[in-house]
Amino acid sequence: MRTRVVITGIGGICGLGTNAAAIWEEMRAGRSAIGPIGNLALHDIKVRTGCEIRQLPDHGIDRKQLVTMDRFSLLAVIAAREAMLQSGLSASDIDTNRIGTIVGVGICGWETVEENYRSILLEGKSRAGIFTVPKVMPGAAAGQVSMNLGLRGPVYGVTSACASANHAIASAVDQIRLGRADVMVSGGTDAPMVWGILKSWEALRVLSPDTCRPFSADRQGLVLGEGAGMVVLESYEHARARGATILGEIAGVGLSGDASDIVAPTIEGPESAMRACLADAGINAEDIDYLNAHGTGTKANDQIETAAIKRVFGDHAYSLSVSSTKSMHAHCLGASGGLELIACVNAIREGVVPPTANFREPDPDCDLDVTPNVSRERKVRVALSNAFAFGGTNAVLAFKAV
Repeated sequence: MRTRVVITGIGGICGLGTNAAAIWEEMRAGRSAIGPIGNLALHDIKVRTGCEIRQLPDHGIDRKQLVTMDRFSLLAVIAAREAMLQSGLSASDIDTNRIGTIVGVGICGWETVEENYRSILLEGKSRAGIFTVPKVMPGAAAGQVSMNLGLRGPVYGVTSACASANHAIASAVDQIRLGRADVMVSGGTDAPMVWGILKSWEALRVLSPDTCRPFSADRQGLVLGEGAGMVVLESYEHARARGATILGEIAGVGLSGDASDIVAPTIEGPESAMRACLADAGINAEDIDYLNAHGTGTKANDQIETAAIKRVFGDHAYSLSVSSTKSMHAHCLGASGGLELIACVNAIREGVVPPTANFREPDPDCDLDVTPNVSRERKVRVALSNAFAFGGTNAVLAFKAV
């Protein structure tokens, strides 16, 4: 019999709030945190809309660790500490070799990269900061989480652009299923609100000039945000033995590759990932009540994702509640799946589907029930979370109540 993997703690930080409960409250209310970017160091960026964390919470992280951390690692540690606190676990409660962490990152420590480029090339300094390499590397967030929490089990980073968090969580599920760990702390993080990253996305011509309107006929593109979403996963037996409060279960995982184009999505790749997730979970398409869509707000993504959903779910596609919470927390790249997990788990626990905010005009090519603007009470038995990334890397997670 396959090992069941359950959720016992959730942590998050993004423009919507500095903890998971605050993030869910804003999601449920349909309030978008997207707005004018306040960072004054963005120079000649044309698109000035984003979703920033205006002020970090008091986190109590030791200064000696802080000086070795880029912002993306700091956000991951803040969210991981919250998730561990909710789980009721600490390193002293468990063999630390049986608990690890896998953190997904879409980019890397670009705040540090940019600081060093500017100090050397513009200010004439002769050398980079001493901690530049360990601050920049994509695996830094996983290492920093492990050090902060004392985790000595499987520890590594995962990077697959916008699907990084879902891939990281899928990898953590595998560690528990394979018996390599009893507990894993996993999720995703990214801090892209720096000049070089925004300038690069600007060149792709996919950024919205105002806000993110997934599935709306007048959508103009995606909006970038920053944040982290982390979760504590345990084998069901381990959680039950210690009397933990179980928030939900990872019912299934589905992974696929488009093998087509580095940026243009296909219908077949997302379709394959959703079908694989349902098969892994051992559930039928009709069992899904809520689907948290990748829903970036670009013309191509929303139309293709809608078509893929119709292929997988058939007539049931029109009975699904669908929404894109990126309309509220923006596209946080490697953190997105971790933040969207907050929506899925709470939708199941509270029987409330969070809305797609900023929706204005129905699109005949996106004709599913996208829960426009206002949350909806509905019993959610199983929720699916889609993540489809540049490179054609797709990862879908299924969540259910225990």
